[in-house]
Amino acid sequence: MKGELKCFYLVKMTRKKIQIKKIDNTAARQVTFSKRRRGLFKKAYELSTLCDAEIALIVFSATGKLFEYSNTSMGQVIERRGLHPKNINTLHQLSLGQQLDGGVHAMLIKEIAEKNRELRHMRGEDLQGLSSEELKKLEKIIEGSLRRVVEEKEEKSIKEIDALKAKGEQLAEENRRLKQQVMNLSAAQGHLLEPGQSSDSLVTNISSMSSADPRQDNDSCFAFLTLGLPFPD
Repeated sequence: MKGELKCFYLVKMTRKKIQIKKIDNTAARQVTFSKRRRGLFKKAYELSTLCDAEIALIVFSATGKLFEYSNTSMGQVIERRGLHPKNINTLHQLSLGQQLDGGVHAMLIKEIAEKNRELRHMRGEDLQGLSSEELKKLEKIIEGSLRRVVEEKEEKSIKEIDALKAKGEQLAEENRRLKQQVMNLSAAQGHLLEPGQSSDSLVTNISSMSSADPRQDNDSCFAFLTLGLPFPD
């Protein structure tokens, strides 16, 4: 008796633990599949018998072969699965969401069509089907729009006129400043305006003098300074 127990313990201790991973060897994989499949179907049978459960198993092998087990009817179990309240609620929610999306889409299409119709009326198109009240309402809308357009146009025109006035005042001020500079320059050089000569002509003369030969300017200036009656001894 002791020898039998010792042999049992040795066999149990030397049993190799199978790792849960894909079996690379094809033959070994097929053998394992057949053994595990039979064991799975056996467990399903025991569960259905002991617990009065309705069970359906569907298994496809690596080669695509179909294996199935059901203690009642495979089709009946699948149909019952589809009619389960959980699935019905899911289908109902999906259908409701589709209905809401469809309603929003239809509402947007209707709104776009209405806006296009109003736009055609604003352009004076498709007015035959409008009643007198609708035409009056459209007339008020157009008058209001036209008034806003006129007001905006007038406001822009006023801004443009103000900008031109400011530019004119700036140019006039620049002109006065240049004239004053010319007068100051003339006084500094001892020049006097001839009778009837304007400051504008003087600006022109000075501009022509500044563009001439500097030596000629010096001679003219020297001649101007030396002209006159001699002082008495």
